[in-house]
Amino acid sequence: MESPFKADILKGKVGLITGGGSGIGFEISTQLGKHGASIAIMGRRKHVLQAAVSALQSLGIHAVGFEGDVRKQEDAKRVIESTFKHFGHIDILVNAAAGNFLVPAEDLSTNGFRTVMDIDSVGTFTMCREALEYLKKGGRGRNSPSGGSILNISATLHYTASWYQIHVSAAKAAVDSITRNLALEWGTDYDIRVNGIAPGPIADTPGLSKLAPDEITIKAREHLPSYKIGDKWDIAMSAIYLVSDAGKFVNGTTLVVDGGHWLRNPRRLPKEEVKQLSRVVEKRSRETLVGVPSSKL
Repeated sequence: MESPFKADILKGKVGLITGGGSGIGFEISTQLGKHGASIAIMGRRKHVLQAAVSALQSLGIHAVGFEGDVRKQEDAKRVIESTFKHFGHIDILVNAAAGNFLVPAEDLSTNGFRTVMDIDSVGTFTMCREALEYLKKGGRGRNSPSGGSILNISATLHYTASWYQIHVSAAKAAVDSITRNLALEWGTDYDIRVNGIAPGPIADTPGLSKLAPDEITIKAREHLPSYKIGDKWDIAMSAIYLVSDAGKFVNGTTLVVDGGHWLRNPRRLPKEEVKQLSRVVEKRSRETLVGVPSSKL
């Protein structure tokens, strides 16, 4: 699909994307690059990084990749410093690195729970903390009168409750809290906007392949209000809005991009049956005084 944004809306900006070598992270990297930004991606797998950087460069995007694990503070610090040294400044940080798998709560080990928390929530905070010096107004290398922008990729799993996702629900609830609190503190003190995106089921991503494999995808679609799975493009366009001047007055918001999926509630009765039943019930309620005591006189 054609982008609704001008091709140079992010011209001169530098974006660092964790988990930017695959899935939603790679699409965000691609679209930020297509709209003028220089891109640095961070990931743990060297071959994935190399393939992603090559793909970005083939599109004419200034891109570089750095190996690193968001769970390790020394890696976060090194990658952020390397991005600064390579491009001279940092304007956008996208925290897209995540871990997930289906597991009943009683089968989830403490280590498994901690691993997802460390990647999603602790990793998000660590990257934000290490990037502060470069993103804050007047920070190192800043060539803009304003501060930079942080975008945290979250989820909607914790809005109600989700089967077999207690670890991710807890982690993403923490991410949303990080987003709001940093938006308050750093928006006030350092002119940094901090927002989030909560994607729904997105096609051709590691998340969907793990949580909704082909065997159950068709059944899962029956519960989607919009009757479809989203595209990575949808998330990337939302990212451009939030990190560009188009979203300059948006701070502390986690934008839900899921086609209404989190509102899912299985239809209990067919619509026509409800219409007929409603007329019957309404007629009966008029003819019968329900809840009104009869007179003994």
